[in-house]
Amino acid sequence: MQNNWWKINSEIHVDTPFLAVYEDRIRFNLERLIGTVNGDTQKLRPHIKTHKIGEILELFKIYNIKKVKCATIAEAELAAIHEIPDILLAYQPVGVKKERWISLIQKYPNINFSTIVDNLESAKALHEIAKKNNLILTIYLDLNSGMNRTGISIHKDWSILIDEIAALKNMHFAGIHIYDGHLKGDAEERTTITSNIFFSINEHLQTIQKKLGYDLKIVAGGSNTFPFYATQKNVECSPGTFVFWDSNYQIHLPEQEFKPALVIVGTIISKPTNTTICIDIGYKAVSSENPIDKRLVILNDENLIPISHSEEHLIVENQGKNQYQIGDTIYALPYHVCPTCALYDSVQVINKEQQICDQWLVAARGRKINI
Repeated sequence: MQNNWWKINSEIHVDTPFLAVYEDRIRFNLERLIGTVNGDTQKLRPHIKTHKIGEILELFKIYNIKKVKCATIAEAELAAIHEIPDILLAYQPVGVKKERWISLIQKYPNINFSTIVDNLESAKALHEIAKKNNLILTIYLDLNSGMNRTGISIHKDWSILIDEIAALKNMHFAGIHIYDGHLKGDAEERTTITSNIFFSINEHLQTIQKKLGYDLKIVAGGSNTFPFYATQKNVECSPGTFVFWDSNYQIHLPEQEFKPALVIVGTIISKPTNTTICIDIGYKAVSSENPIDKRLVILNDENLIPISHSEEHLIVENQGKNQYQIGDTIYALPYHVCPTCALYDSVQVINKEQQICDQWLVAARGRKINI
């Protein structure tokens, strides 16, 4: 790995903590992603929950990636603002979200929007609002292959639900959606489990497809299972973290060989003792759902070990010989980059000369942009 790739060479005039993103590394990750599908960008429907940034969507278009997956209507609206032609909301619209979803579709009539359902009641509710607004909604069936979060269980006869959805006149049934983020273990173990589940689902889907009389799509996987789905025909892959990567996936998905492209930049604000240092990267500055040893990695020095964390303060123990002063800059790699990015209004863009050259807004970090 490039030595000190994360270090910003120019004097830093941005108040810390802030996020630094490295455009050359983002481009490397995009090119690696495309290489994994042998250049067939039609197979790619990356999730934009990791970055929520319009400029990265513009990079997607440069690399001929024209389909995305979203978790929020704000993310879907951001993609529409940036004229991404095909947008899947992989989050069943319930309650007020139904009205917001319809409003978004009406505002951008030239974009192919789709969403998911996992039960007939939700499908009927969407159908009624579509009928009221003279729209045909594109729908995928959300399958639960073991994540146990959303979706109809693959162990049920989900073909019955497909028949019921397909019978709704203002709904176009497009295919199935699978997210299997629960699958862990090494690459071989993940591939074995994923392939066994997928081939069973796909065999069943082929029968349904013949019955309906048209081709169905499969949108499947996240980062954990991306390498498997990348090799399957007629499957759209939906990794998201690849764009920035993080220390979690560096450790657990080493075979994918993406590069970390986002760093938290902080400042030493106090030295409580001879061996402890206080940094301004509290848990309002880095995703902190995991234990303290799985929140961030200090890049400056592997001997700076986090021992205490609070809202605006991070205490690290200096177990090495390097000495640090109040005011020194600290660079940290987040363990979980997606919720970390959502904590910030903007990111600072670092160029090949390792200098700050631009600022990008994390435009969809909130729950709403306009709609």
